[in-house]
Amino acid sequence: MNPRDMNDNPDARLAAGLLALRGELAAFDAPRCVEKELLQAFDRQFTPRRRWYHALSLSQWGAAGALCSLTAVVLLLAQAPHEAVRVSGQPLVSIDKGGAFVALDSLERIEAEPDAQLVEADVPRTALAPFGVPVSPDNAADTVRAEMLVAADGQPLAVRISSTN
Repeated sequence: MNPRDMNDNPDARLAAGLLALRGELAAFDAPRCVEKELLQAFDRQFTPRRRWYHALSLSQWGAAGALCSLTAVVLLLAQAPHEAVRVSGQPLVSIDKGGAFVALDSLERIEAEPDAQLVEADVPRTALAPFGVPVSPDNAADTVRAEMLVAADGQPLAVRISSTN
């Protein structure tokens, strides 16, 4: 190599130095196991970090997925609308003097309640839509006069809609 090229180009100086080092090291012969031991030591020192999702095996991930799917199905079934409930052949919704009576709990529970109280309330028409009260955009903000049968613990047992106009 030309000495002038080495001064102008630092990469050329580095290449020349590495070439000389390579030639000197070729004369030395290290035992076979040295390279293997050096690579193992390097691997121990610089092991790649495991991600959080590598902590579980494939079968554990499958079990977790199955459990999540089962939970989702149970929640969806719990939220699904159910058919009208009948207790011993008696309907839980009846019409009484033009007003609808809706049992919110079983008739046995209503009959067994010793200290039930009747409470009058103005209920939003939209809250009574599931019970068949007609709702339109014109009357959606209106309230409906209703009487609620409430257990001693405060749980509503039944609703009687007095007037829907």
